[in-house]
Amino acid sequence: MTATHSRLLAFGSAFPERVLTNHDLAQRIDTSDAWIRERTGIEQRRQLADGENNSDIAAAAAQAAMARAGIDASDIDLVLACTNTPDRWLPSLGAAVQARLGLRAGVPAYDIVTACAGWLAGLQTADALVRTGHHRHVLVIGSEALTRFVDWSDRNTCVLFGDGAGATIVAPAQADDGGVLIDVRLHSDGRYGDIMTLPAGGTAMPTTPEAATRRLNCIHMDGREVYAHAVRAMVEVSQEVLTRNGLTLGDVDWFVPHQANLRIIQAVARRLGMPAERVATNVHKYGNTSTATIPTCLQEYEADGRIRRGQLVLMTAFGGGLTWASGLMRW
Repeated sequence: MTATHSRLLAFGSAFPERVLTNHDLAQRIDTSDAWIRERTGIEQRRQLADGENNSDIAAAAAQAAMARAGIDASDIDLVLACTNTPDRWLPSLGAAVQARLGLRAGVPAYDIVTACAGWLAGLQTADALVRTGHHRHVLVIGSEALTRFVDWSDRNTCVLFGDGAGATIVAPAQADDGGVLIDVRLHSDGRYGDIMTLPAGGTAMPTTPEAATRRLNCIHMDGREVYAHAVRAMVEVSQEVLTRNGLTLGDVDWFVPHQANLRIIQAVARRLGMPAERVATNVHKYGNTSTATIPTCLQEYEADGRIRRGQLVLMTAFGGGLTWASGLMRW
C-alpha cells in the first residue's frame, strides 16, 4: 500500500557522558575558551570514553526514539545508519545497531555516508521507501564518533567536533497527522572534496604507521573554503526547497541548520532573513556532531516545547563531499 506522505513519529538523542570543555582543550593545545567561543560559539562537546563506540550511542538514540514513538523492535523493518565514523568499515554501523536492538533476522540495515548532510539523505531515502510501500517503520539514525578522528594538535579542527547520536522513525502519514515530511532536496559536488577530507583509512591510502605519524588518518579542513561554500550552499538549497513547495521564509516557524559552528549558522540565517529567535542552536553544548546535529537539535527543541505541533520546520546541512541538503517538515 502506498502513502501520499511520510511522517516522523518521534526523536531520540544520546551523548557520551564525558564532557570536554574549552578549558580542558586549553590544557592540551595552544588555545583558550575565549578564542574558541569567538570563532565557533562552542563551549563544550561530548567525547566517547575508552571502550565506548559509535554503535553504543546510536543504539541508545534509536531506543529513545522508539520509546517516545510507542513502538518496539518488532515494528522496525529497515535501519538506515547515517554516519562517517562507523565502529568498523565491515560490518556496517546499521548492522551493528540492528543486532544491538534485537531486531528480527532479515530486517535490512545499511549505512549512508554523505558527510554532515547524511541524516537528511537518510530522510529522503526513508520517505521514498515508505511512500512506495516498501517499508512502514524506517529507523533513521545520525550518529558520529568524530573525536576518534581529530588531530588533537590542530587547534583549528579539534575544537570543532564532538560525539553524539540522534534518531527518528519514519512511517506512513495519515490525514491530519503531525510530523509530516514535506520535501528533502539533496546535492553534491565532488570537485571540492579535498577542502574537507579524511585522507587515510580507505583503499586510496590505507592507514599505515607513516600515515598515522603525518596525521592523515584525521580530519583535514580548509576552514575558509568550507565557510564560503557552506553559507552559499545552505542558503541556496533552503530557498530551493521553499520555492519548490510554494512557501516563503515567512511561513517558517523554526529554522534548524546543521550545527557546524555559530558563525556559519548566523551567516546563513542573516542571508536568508531568518530572525535569530527562530533559529534552533545547540552547537554551544555539543559542537559539530555531523549527521547527528539536526536530529539532536530537533529532539531538544521538541521535548522542551519550543517546536510545537503544526509548526513548519526548515532544516539544512552542509558537509564534505561536498554535500548539502535541505528539508521541510510540518511538525
